[in-house]
Amino acid sequence: MHISVDGFAAGPKGEMDWIYVDDEIFDYAGNQTDNADTALYGRVTYELMDNYWPAAADKPNASKHDIQHSNWYNSVEKIVLSHTMKNDGKNTRFISDNVPAEINKLKEKAGKNIIMFGSPGAVHSLLQDNLVDEFWLFINPIILGKGISYLQDLRNRVKLNLVSSNPFSSGVVCLHYEKTK
Repeated sequence: MHISVDGFAAGPKGEMDWIYVDDEIFDYAGNQTDNADTALYGRVTYELMDNYWPAAADKPNASKHDIQHSNWYNSVEKIVLSHTMKNDGKNTRFISDNVPAEINKLKEKAGKNIIMFGSPGAVHSLLQDNLVDEFWLFINPIILGKGISYLQDLRNRVKLNLVSSNPFSSGVVCLHYEKTK
């Protein structure tokens, strides 16, 4: 998840124009997507992703990263947490009820990792039910002052162990944490 130095995942109106991504960050994040066969999204993030990634590789000016991520996006199972969307037949499953049990079933399934992009509301909900095992936080060198946090109003503390930190030439720093057992 991309966050500002002051911990916001989006601006007050959901704006994400402050997020910095370049080839160096795409390469790094690509290693994570290569190790995942399931993508988990909230409704809003899924709609953003699904409006761009399915055909991104087909555009005449598609970059290497557009092609790689588009191919990955089209091949993985997508799970969307939503009360309003229904199955659309595009290798996508929508979960609206009994979310903790459904996520635990996914976690027990054989395969690669489950990865989640953005989706601060969904992350917040999953944190409340103790369903997030790792955090990959891309801290962007900006202070927003206000915005949408994925950590607001948590019921319980979540203790973390730092696994790695990776500074990028852009000033973005990726912190990888695992939840303490």
